[in-house]
Amino acid sequence: MARIIPIEVNPTHTLEVDGALVARGLALAVSEFQTLMERRQITVLCERGTDEDEGLFRASFYHEGRRVRLVLDSSGAPVSVDIRAPDRS
Repeated sequence: MARIIPIEVNPTHTLEVDGALVARGLALAVSEFQTLMERRQITVLCERGTDEDEGLFRASFYHEGRRVRLVLDSSGAPVSVDIRAPDRS
C-alpha cells in the first residue's frame, strides 16, 4: 500500500485515502503520484454530502485530463470509484 493521503474536510474531520488506488486511476506509478501531490500538480476537490448523502464525502483527483472520483463513507472507506480518462476522439 502506498502512503496514506490525508484529506482535510474541515478543521475537525480528516479522511485518509489509499494513494495507490488513486495513482492507478490516474495511470501513474505510486512514486510519481506522490511526487506530483507534493508538488501540487494534482488537483484535489473534496465535498461533504448533504441531505440523502449525509455522512458521505466525494474526493476527486485531477491530472492531465484524467479524473478519479471516490465516494467515501465517514471512515474513509470507498463506497464507489469512478475513473474518467481523457477523450482521445
